[in-house]
Amino acid sequence: MLGLTWDHPRGYAPLDELTRLDLAGRNPYGDVPEPIMWDRQPLEGFESEPIARLCETYDVLVVDHPGLGAALDALMPMEELFTADELAAVRAGTVGRGYDSYHLDGRQWALPLDAAAQVAAARPGVTVPETWPQVVELARSTRTALCLGGPHAFLMFCALCEGDFLGEETGERALETMAELLALSDPEVSLRNPIGVLEAMTDGGPDLCPLLYGYASYPLAWADAPAWPGGAPGSVLGGTGLAVSRRRAEGIREAVRANLLRLVSEPVQTRLFPATGGQPAARAAWERAGFHRDTRATVEAAWVRPRFPGYIALQERSSALIRDGLLARVKTRDVLKELHEKWRNA
Repeated sequence: MLGLTWDHPRGYAPLDELTRLDLAGRNPYGDVPEPIMWDRQPLEGFESEPIARLCETYDVLVVDHPGLGAALDALMPMEELFTADELAAVRAGTVGRGYDSYHLDGRQWALPLDAAAQVAAARPGVTVPETWPQVVELARSTRTALCLGGPHAFLMFCALCEGDFLGEETGERALETMAELLALSDPEVSLRNPIGVLEAMTDGGPDLCPLLYGYASYPLAWADAPAWPGGAPGSVLGGTGLAVSRRRAEGIREAVRANLLRLVSEPVQTRLFPATGGQPAARAAWERAGFHRDTRATVEAAWVRPRFPGYIALQERSSALIRDGLLARVKTRDVLKELHEKWRNA
């Protein structure tokens, strides 16, 4: 069986370790009829490459939930592989809305493998503020970076809008805050994706990034996403799920079942994943002190993105519009007007 994941240790290390144990003939996490051999793709491909196209080559795919809408014809519903009781147990054991984010048109299209949301990261010794006005104030005296690369300008905007990204008042407030923060931030690091920002922070760069997708493996201080005064932390759900290509699923049904059930099992999620740099989706793993416990409230409340066909391309165009507008200091209302036009025409 051939699988595809993404090219970061968080995405491939736990999977490769399970396969290594299988090939060694002594896997303490249980045996499977056939192991999965994993290929990797860059983060940008994971965020934007059409799932249906990848299903032509791969049997099992690590996917992002917003891409589901355009891929349903290429995927096998989980209901055709697992019993209702098995699926209910996975759902009950998943942190936040990770399981539900892969439910579309009345069917379950993936099992949650990895959980993430936008949270705050800081170098040790820096206290992360709880509100956005406090973040702006701290950025005046602290080396700060945003995370605006790829789709992340739009995703930060959505988080600041608390999901209401087409609202006039919420949109203006979000863009004005992003513009103010970008003017106070490292201009080069701020245009990177989360991995690039975190690498810079751990390499002596910025001391604070108030909102980016969390990676437990980086030795930084972590906190819930900032909130507006009187509100709850705003964040957009990330993470990954395990999807199965319909192309030849019938011929490998038992092997697929065994591999997926093992990957989402509590021993693998709570022991193997943390030990190899993974970031589990299991609720039990988020009781761990440090990153998981410090950001769990944000993950639990994170907003689930739309999943309609064409969403991924629209997310990319929206992000480029916001990023270019911020860099060119375009008037907030003009950026918002063009953004709304894109979505009305979607």
